[in-house]
Amino acid sequence: MTRLAHLGLGAFFRAHQAWYTERANALAPGDPAPAEQWRYTAFTGRSPELAAALTAAGNRYTLVERGAEGDESTQVTSIAASFAGDDTDAWTAAFCDPELAVVTVTVTEAGYDAATSPAPGRLLSGLAARRAAGGGPLALVSCDNLAGNGEVLHGAVVRLAEASDLDLARWIERKVTFPSTMVDRITPHSSDPLTVITEPFSEWVIAGDFPAGRPAWDAVGARFVDDVAPFERRKLWLLNAAHSTMTYLGLLRGFETIDQAWGDDEIRATVEQLWNEVRPVLGFEDAETDAALAALRPRFANPRIAHRLEQIARQGREKLAQRQRAIMAARLEAGLPAGDACRATIEAFDEIVKKGIARVD
Repeated sequence: MTRLAHLGLGAFFRAHQAWYTERANALAPGDPAPAEQWRYTAFTGRSPELAAALTAAGNRYTLVERGAEGDESTQVTSIAASFAGDDTDAWTAAFCDPELAVVTVTVTEAGYDAATSPAPGRLLSGLAARRAAGGGPLALVSCDNLAGNGEVLHGAVVRLAEASDLDLARWIERKVTFPSTMVDRITPHSSDPLTVITEPFSEWVIAGDFPAGRPAWDAVGARFVDDVAPFERRKLWLLNAAHSTMTYLGLLRGFETIDQAWGDDEIRATVEQLWNEVRPVLGFEDAETDAALAALRPRFANPRIAHRLEQIARQGREKLAQRQRAIMAARLEAGLPAGDACRATIEAFDEIVKKGIARVD
């Protein structure tokens, strides 16, 4: 059944939501969930090229999980149809389909501002068409790296509706849910539209209701919780804060990628110290934190997924405020010293700015 739609057809969606759906579809009878086939109608953000390439290939593509020791390839068939973002007829038809149950969204963090992005307006137009067609409830699921992304998407869509059609806004409040998610999987750019390169690790944490049903994502690794916020903080303070530490210390030593920085004994020791500083203010049991760190170490060491320091360095002041400075504030509030590893990261950032080694704005 084509009961899913997606906005933001790109590499991350194909490495994450479409891949989870592929695996859920592969469940055999007797497994934790029935082998019900859910497939996507997917739309690009703007460009038609990717949709055209996928359509020509029967909407099949190869997902390559690139581990340190080798590759594992999977043929993904969970996309039933691909369309350019400006195909309004296909967009309207997808939303008017009474079988549609879930719409997922990956439009980047900047895509939720109706003043600068067409995404909220496009979603609203689809919902308006669904309401006019007498369609039933559905879930709109943001899968972007944005804190409280479900609340952000809800606010963007409902505010836009209230400005033009109060009845539509009320219908959305009654019929549409906006689950929040935390997503994690490094997916470098690939020049081949029919091949997606990604790391072996993936994580998907979801909180919220799906009034018209959903694939058995929970049976293939997705985690359903009451509140995503603690998991967002865990990712921000363990993974992202470590990225900042390795980036600024690594750039000062002439490194270019995360695996190179992780391979430096002093930098790796500083990251481990950072994690020790985070642990008492993270809010998780030691076993949960230990499991998260055990997954991070091989990810950082993987030399075949090139995560470039110059890319991570950008928007550094904003990132440090959410990462190292927030950790320091939490420690001080808990009556603990601010933290030497956090301070070392900020000092390295200041040195990068002073020397003009990398773009950090």
